[in-house]
Order: sequence, then structure tokens, then C-alpha cells
Amino acid sequence: MYEINYYSDTMANISEKLNEAMNNQIKEELESAYIYLGMAAWFEERSLINLAAWFDKQAEEEFEHAMKFKTHILERGGTVHYQALAEQKQDWTNVLEILEAAYEHEKYITDKIVKLHEIAKELKEYSSNYLIQWFLEEQVEEEDNVSGLIDRYKGYKNDFNFDHHVKREED
Repeated sequence: MYEINYYSDTMANISEKLNEAMNNQIKEELESAYIYLGMAAWFEERSLINLAAWFDKQAEEEFEHAMKFKTHILERGGTVHYQALAEQKQDWTNVLEILEAAYEHEKYITDKIVKLHEIAKELKEYSSNYLIQWFLEEQVEEEDNVSGLIDRYKGYKNDFNFDHHVKREED
């Protein structure tokens, strides 16, 4: 009779290297959620409620992204390891500083996803390509959304007028 050992490391269909990289990405996604929650709180404290809602939604998406990686790791027989999260900046000066920081952060995350793609390609872990490709495409959208906010912000004379016109498209 064939016996299955559910606790065996030999069942993993994901390499240790990619498993570790994806665990690192989970941390990046959760820290992204923290960053956006901090930005949302800054906006809410200043009664910029639409910007606060936009960044709250962004934080929710980052958490969902972390869960996508968690699910993939587990489906491939890997191990999920939640790492400690760093405290994030909370002392912003103005709206434009936050928008520009969000844009720079999205470019940083894009770089992390590209590195995941390179690891999967190097290790020929084709089962992870679909997930990573989805994230590559998602990052194009993420960068575009924030850069669009920056462009629109520059056309307004005050923060409250801009906030009134900020709406986030539902997925």
C-alpha cells in the first residue's frame, strides 16, 4: 500500500529558493499595506476622505496580493513564513509628497516582482509563471494609477478640491 507523508519536504513542488523569495514578497506586500494604511490615516486626519478611501483600498489590495503568494506557496507544497514587518513612515508633509512616495514604492515593488520572475525563470519553475506574470501586469496598472493621481493633482489649486474629484474605479 502506498503511504503519503504529508509532512515530508520531498513533496514540495517549489524550490527552496523560490519559496524563500515568495515569502520575502509576502513581507513586501504586507509592508505595502502598512505604508498605504499610514497614508490613508494621514489623509483622513486632514478630512481628505476620498484620498483616504483610495489608499485604504490600495492597502486592501496589497493584503490580497500577499494572500495570493501564500496560496501559491501552499498549493505547491511549500512553507509560508510570515516575517516581522517594519514600522513605516507616518510623518508626511503634504499630498504631493505622499503621491510621489507611493509612486516610488510601486516602482520598488515592480523591481521585486521582476526579480521573482528571474528566479522562477532561472529555476525553470514554470508552475509559478502564471502568478508572477499576473503580478507583472498588475504592477503596470499600479504604477499607472499612482502616476495618474500625481498628474491630476498638479492641475488643482487646493487639496480639498482635488480630494473631491478622487474616485477609485472598482475592480
